Amino acid sequence: MPYHHDGDAIRCGGAGRSMRLYGIDAPEMPGACRPGRQCTPGDPYASRDHLSSLTAGRSVRCEKVDTDRYGRSVVRCVASGIDLSCQMVRDGFAVQRYGRLNC
Repeated sequence: MPYHHDGDAIRCGGAGRSMRLYGIDAPEMPGACRPGRQCTPGDPYASRDHLSSLTAGRSVRCEKVDTDRYGRSVVRCVASGIDLSCQMVRDGFAVQRYGRLNC
């Protein structure tokens, strides 16, 4: 079962690090927005919980497409045919950023 720390990351199985969802940015958890950075507005808990609802009880498949500047894998993930990045943007819990979504 996937674990979600926030609305734009996923950790599966025994993966040691979270992987970043391709093409989106979600609100940061309290204290995670570094000074001088303009972080995505919104409720970070609602965003995380919505992402969790999209993966709960579903088969999730992820494909690595890049590595971010922090060394994390950037992945495109689908849960039972639903592109997680596209759905998070569609539902208003994330914004498109860091890549071009093809929804």
